[in-house]
Amino acid sequence: MRCANPWKAAVAAGVLLLTAACGSGGGAGEKAPAEQKTLGKGEGRVDIIAWAGYAEDGSNDPRTDWVHPFEKRTGCKVNTKIAGTSDEMVSLMKTGQYDTVSASGDATLRLIAAKDVAPVNTGLVPNYRDVFPGLKMRPFNSRNGQMYGIPHGRGANLLMYRTDKVSPAPDSWKAVFDGAATYSGKVTAYDSPIYIADAALYLMKTRPALGIKDPYALDSKQLAAAVSLLKKQRQHIGEYWSDYQKEVTAFKGGDSVIGTTWQVIANTAAAEKAPVKAVLPKEGATGWSDTWMVSAKAKHPNCAYKWLDWIVSPKVNAQVAEYFGEAPANARACRETTDPHHCAVFHAADERYYRRVHFWTTPVPQCLDGRKGVKCTDYAEWTRAWTEIKG
Repeated sequence: MRCANPWKAAVAAGVLLLTAACGSGGGAGEKAPAEQKTLGKGEGRVDIIAWAGYAEDGSNDPRTDWVHPFEKRTGCKVNTKIAGTSDEMVSLMKTGQYDTVSASGDATLRLIAAKDVAPVNTGLVPNYRDVFPGLKMRPFNSRNGQMYGIPHGRGANLLMYRTDKVSPAPDSWKAVFDGAATYSGKVTAYDSPIYIADAALYLMKTRPALGIKDPYALDSKQLAAAVSLLKKQRQHIGEYWSDYQKEVTAFKGGDSVIGTTWQVIANTAAAEKAPVKAVLPKEGATGWSDTWMVSAKAKHPNCAYKWLDWIVSPKVNAQVAEYFGEAPANARACRETTDPHHCAVFHAADERYYRRVHFWTTPVPQCLDGRKGVKCTDYAEWTRAWTEIKG
């Protein structure tokens, strides 16, 4: 689940229930969608599926509106459907009623495999040229050297702790895994099957004999090891979080003293006088990057492409990044933020930082680490495992 800034947009609650198989929806003999070759006149409307906070029209905050300026400039009326989970986005895209979606990496490969989205012709999106190189041609937004969307933004899943309760200052995920008993009942973790990748990343660095090379490419033995670690951690979890305002409240009140977080949560908690710090641990971290994808059945493809170029344009991308709390995708957006320190705080241009971040990617049977002759576990298996972990 993804939530917009709690002060500015509706916060959806719930857990990712990504049970659909990655390959479902597209027949084996079905022809792959083709990319659009030319950009024509807008069709007068565009139907969007978006996370809360990604397509603001001023209704939540009159000062926050990049939808109406888009409509005025292009003549494409925006109709937005806010989704609360990646699973909901995948289901909605299968209907063929929407033109574009702001999909996270835990949904993109399912959309590609099901042939629900088409390759994107980046030549028709002029602002793509200014997207940070580290967001182009990634495993979660491309296939066979072809982009399947336009990057929107990115962020890391960090380790946050109360400085008055946790000592010494942690620099490893060990504090919430093998060392969780020290803070039993005060540990928190993200409430989603994708959190299994956090455990896998820790094991990748601390138990090399398991052979984990990619936290999203786990065979049955590797998944079992991650599940075992998470079951041990479960004994010390005070609560799992998905609504990040609740995590802020838990850290302020002391119900949580250490656990996974986002930079925007740490900023919010600190601004509310909670004694917290957030770090990128020495093992690295998981993270997220969203991608605007175009439906293979888009009824308004020209307006969809115009929206993709608009949302990644410097000024608008800066607005979205500040409103939502993330690093923008467009390098030139850093000159447009109202807070001159925004991009530095979110490490927008720090590719060395993001090389340590393993972005959410949908687990599929074909091992993403390149192994042959081995079947990896898919998201349906991860979802069943998560239910087992939580009891």
